[in-house]
This record gives sequence, structure tokens and C-alpha cells, in this order.
Amino acid sequence: MIGKLTGKIDQIEDGRCLIDVGGVGYVVQASSRTLAALPQPPALAALLIETQVREDAILLYGFTDPAERDWFRLLTTVQGVGAKVALGILSALSPRDLVTAIAASDRASMTRAPGVGPKLAVRILSELRDKAGAMPLGSGFVPIAAQLPRGVAEDVLSALVNLGYRRQEAQPAVARVIERLGETAGLDAVIRDSLKELAR
Repeated sequence: MIGKLTGKIDQIEDGRCLIDVGGVGYVVQASSRTLAALPQPPALAALLIETQVREDAILLYGFTDPAERDWFRLLTTVQGVGAKVALGILSALSPRDLVTAIAASDRASMTRAPGVGPKLAVRILSELRDKAGAMPLGSGFVPIAAQLPRGVAEDVLSALVNLGYRRQEAQPAVARVIERLGETAGLDAVIRDSLKELAR
């Protein structure tokens, strides 16, 4: 099994790249996030590889970020999520956004990914809810154990979304504020401190 490729980037196309390793060209499929992170041809690059062997093909999936590769592996454990859909999800949502979306049961974020309809979004959110907390964000780990208490947190999130903040960016800020102030903090205090947190 191929776990990593280091070589010269020959081509970058929609959904894949061609990497030349010692004169052998490997076609590697990747998310738009990974492809955007690659240097322009003919620069050297290294890609972490997930190999899938089928009866009719050996398919290579590449990642510049170990967190994205780990999420790819986890997403493909969900029934109905194949490699193509997993790459679509990772193109639409970063590992950090995925953790936030799953913690918030944010179906709208999941359905932004190509190939993910409402039913599949619900399945992904329910099946990965208990697993996502241990997943990397790309720069460390954030446990979903720090989930927001219902009530105040939902009210604050609703207020911040109405002010124009995206739910994915607002939720971690609100979680940090509630952790700092305590779950008995008043609505006004949590909103005020969350706005300060988001302004940084």
C-alpha cells in the first residue's frame, strides 16, 4: 500500500493531480483544499496517500494535511459516503468546520457538500457525533466534550447568526466563553464576551 508520495507536480486538474515520482506519474485524487495547497508545477511536493484497491483499479487519494486524511478515513466509514463524497465534504468543510458542524448538528453546512442530501447529512451527523470529538482539527485536537449547554448557548448562537456571523465560527467562541464564565452565566454577558472573542 502506498502511504506517501514525494515528487514533482506535473499537473493540477479539477479533483486530481499528477505527481511524478522517479519518472512514474501517479494520478492522485484530492479535495479542492489539498489541491489549492499544492505548489504550482513543476515544484516538488509531498502528499500523504490513502490507497483503495478495487477489482478494476487502484485509486490514490492525496492529502497535504494529516487531519484531512484522518477525516477522509472516518467519513468513508459512514454508509453512503464513498471516496468521492468524502472529498466533496472535505472540499466544502475544513476539519475544524466539520467538528463544529457535527457538534452543532448543523445539517445545512453538511448539505453544502456535493453529493450530500438531507438524509445523508443526518446519517453523517448522527453516526459521527460520538467520534468527532477525538478527531484532529489540523492544528491540534478539540474534544466535542466541550459541547455547549442547551438554552443559553443556543440563544447566544441564534443572536450571533442574526448579527451575520456564521454558526461554524460563532460556536467555538461561545463554547470558550461559557467555559470561562460558567454555565450559569447570563445571556447578556455571554453575548458580550462572545462578540469580543469573535472580534479578535
